[in-house]
Amino acid sequence: MSDTTRRSFLRNVAAAAPAVQAAFPQGSANDKINVAVVGFHSRGMAHIRSYAAMKDVRVVALCDVDERLFGPAVAEVEKIAAYRPDTVVDFRKLIERKDLHAVSIATPDYWHALQSIWACQAGKDVYVEKPVSFGIVEGRRMVEAARKYSRIVQAGTNQRSEPTVRAAMRYLTEGKLGKVYRASTDFSKERASIGRSKEASVPQGVNWDLYLGPTPMRPFTLNRFHYGWHYFWDTAPSEVGNIGTHSLDICRWGMGKTTHPTKIHCTGGYFLWDSEQETPNLQLGTLEYADGSLIDWEVNNLYAPEPNRGTIFYTSEGYMMNRGGWKPMKGKITPRNRPHPAGVDETNMNASFPETPTYAALAPPDPSVEDKDSHFANFIKAVRSRKVEDLHCDIAEGHLSTSMAQLSTISYRLGRKLVFDPKTETFPGDAEANKMLVRTYRKPYVLPDKV
Repeated sequence: MSDTTRRSFLRNVAAAAPAVQAAFPQGSANDKINVAVVGFHSRGMAHIRSYAAMKDVRVVALCDVDERLFGPAVAEVEKIAAYRPDTVVDFRKLIERKDLHAVSIATPDYWHALQSIWACQAGKDVYVEKPVSFGIVEGRRMVEAARKYSRIVQAGTNQRSEPTVRAAMRYLTEGKLGKVYRASTDFSKERASIGRSKEASVPQGVNWDLYLGPTPMRPFTLNRFHYGWHYFWDTAPSEVGNIGTHSLDICRWGMGKTTHPTKIHCTGGYFLWDSEQETPNLQLGTLEYADGSLIDWEVNNLYAPEPNRGTIFYTSEGYMMNRGGWKPMKGKITPRNRPHPAGVDETNMNASFPETPTYAALAPPDPSVEDKDSHFANFIKAVRSRKVEDLHCDIAEGHLSTSMAQLSTISYRLGRKLVFDPKTETFPGDAEANKMLVRTYRKPYVLPDKV
């Protein structure tokens, strides 16, 4: 697509947006919401099944660059909902549809921002999987696009819709266990070696140019295709961005943080396996906020004991962890009764010699009062209400949590601790780090300077 063609495309979709809004002005409960699912080799099938089962939603189209996936996906919709969706290869063609209200994106991470922004410009609401973006500048553009075009954009951190998690986070943010000063999380997951793959012909039915999109053109190899793209810097933000975004989002939520950290340090490496993987398979990181509170995390793809330690919140009155359910524990320290020499001021003397703390298990957070809607159902609810506040994870929240992983990855790749300014979303006086806030895009798949 030339620059001229791209400008024409954007004019066309912008012109179509008022018509879409007129056809679906306030998400009337009497109207079906027409949704298209984009990308369904893996996670996208959950999108398809969820929307197809909703009586007030119609899956009007399925979009993927691998045409070989259409048959099973179409059959799944037919089995669940008894109708046949259209199939589309090019996302840009998809969002030209005037009858389309929303897109649900489960494509590779490096496509999330462009597709979300284009959809907002075309007047569509968006559900986008985590991590919502590939870089911090992308995430900010997504927030700007959602606000400028008055779109409902849900970030796919779906634990935000789990009643037990919602209850636990409410428990913490309401101060029922005191002040949270630290969160620690382990999202380790064993992975096998990807080995090495040879250059091959692009399979029939695969649009390789569209698949790579904004990333550099590379020869086709199986390791760079379905899921294997997670292990190359061109296409992946490392494992902390892949599976870590969920856990980091929970940490930030429970600590009540609505801004970025100011100090970031991440270390690790690639160990054991002999393969062409570029991203690390072990990372350890810390994120420090302006008030000194901390989040520390670990991800390990290698041999490790099970289960991992999950997520723990440390508070001024005890701690809460999620192993086998969220369990608040209230602590108590009893000073020792030690004899002291005559004439010594014993005021607070015993505080230096505490006994081992004892803990009392408190009643667990009550999930019965929480919203029971799935993350997909919550998105549809907000599409109808047109209220951003109805979303369980608006794109602004998704941007903050995804940025935690992105900042960590930048620290890892540079091999040093970083200082970040949350207001400007830059590294003050650090040109090397600032270059990594945004990627280089392959034309015509270019991030707009202004949305």
